[in-house]
Amino acid sequence: MPPQTEEKTTALWMKEAQKGYIRVGVLILLSKKPTHGYEIMKEIRNRTKGFWTPTAGGVYPILRDLEGSKYIEGQWSSQTKRKTKVYKITDTGRQILKSTLIKQSEIANNINQMFQEFATDVLKVQAQKIPTPIMPSPFTPFLEEKIEENEENLANRRKHLEISIEMFQKELNSLNKKLEKKPSKKTTKQPRLKK
Repeated sequence: MPPQTEEKTTALWMKEAQKGYIRVGVLILLSKKPTHGYEIMKEIRNRTKGFWTPTAGGVYPILRDLEGSKYIEGQWSSQTKRKTKVYKITDTGRQILKSTLIKQSEIANNINQMFQEFATDVLKVQAQKIPTPIMPSPFTPFLEEKIEENEENLANRRKHLEISIEMFQKELNSLNKKLEKKPSKKTTKQPRLKK
């Protein structure tokens, strides 16, 4: 597949996935406190560090749909000079949210299992030797309170990455040695991980 087509396809898939994720993200945010549409957009942008930047044209139709389905309810408020509609989650919305998060957890666990099988069967990596990547939930930024990026947290993340890089480098060196022993028609330069 040509790179441009691949990029367009990936962008389209991400856009479609985000629509569903934002819907659930809205319910998660409203389960924490009642709020209005602009604040929801701002919170999603902040919690995802700008990865998702929903617009009014994307969020307000979701809010109308969730309200029409009785998962949330809106009430007009005039806290300032202009009226704003403040939304809150309903009991039905909480049940739907709970079921959705359980299903999402099942999906993430299944994908993690597929990662492990791929690492073992295709990459021939022993599960004990290398940490298998964990599929993050797209809802994690909404569920967790903001984690302070203090020096200790950053040092722990760096140490984990250094260990992973070292394991990958050893595996790469091992593969390179095996490839050097085998005659090949075409010689290609092997990539090297950098610390």
